[in-house]
Amino acid sequence: MSVMRAELTKFRSVPSTAWSLLSALTLIVAFGVMYAMVRVTRPPADPTGFDAVEVSLAGVQVAQLAVGILGVMVITNEYASGLIRTTLAAVPRRIPVLWGKAAVLATVIFTLCLPAVFGAFLSGQSVLSAERLDISLDEPAVARAVVGGALYLAVVAVIGLGLGTILRHTAGGVAAVIGFLLGPQMLTGFLPAELADDMYRWLPSPAGLAITTTAPGSTLLSPWSGFAVFLLYAAGLLTLAAWRLRRHDA
Repeated sequence: MSVMRAELTKFRSVPSTAWSLLSALTLIVAFGVMYAMVRVTRPPADPTGFDAVEVSLAGVQVAQLAVGILGVMVITNEYASGLIRTTLAAVPRRIPVLWGKAAVLATVIFTLCLPAVFGAFLSGQSVLSAERLDISLDEPAVARAVVGGALYLAVVAVIGLGLGTILRHTAGGVAAVIGFLLGPQMLTGFLPAELADDMYRWLPSPAGLAITTTAPGSTLLSPWSGFAVFLLYAAGLLTLAAWRLRRHDA
């Protein structure tokens, strides 16, 4: 608990943390409302296949970059400033430092992003109601999808922390987060269509974002299966980060 308290204090004291969080929260709501407005001007020909939740949560996919980069900076800022030496001197076993950072980061991101995701959902549905495309929160799978948006962002932040710990450099970590979240989907575009569809559902972002959909369809895994795959990606990166932190000098 003392490690987590220390990590929370450091987390709150860095100015970039507040700006990154503000950016993420703004993107969640703003892009959700903007995309809903676009869809109102271009209503679907067949409303039965329209995913109103996915539209209002469009900002989650944009905000993932902000929280991923924040996860990177949580650790790389300490390496850049030299504070990591003090941190590791206070906790010689090292690994609790990583777990403490991950726990604090995931908790803060989930706690702050959950109201923003709910706000994006409610605002987006208000816009979509003009064309009667909205959906109620008490409809099946809707609440799970909304809460899933905040869960997804929390895990993205932990992935950023893992990549930042492995690379120990802010620019490299930021590039790695962007590549990890967006790169695999781009690469599948060079594959035959059938193979690309089979691989797509297992990629990090599509797997994780399955939890934010109410009707995943054939191109995505089921919501909780996809999120479990996403957690495995995060766990793998954290394991590699723990090995790097333990085996190499600060």
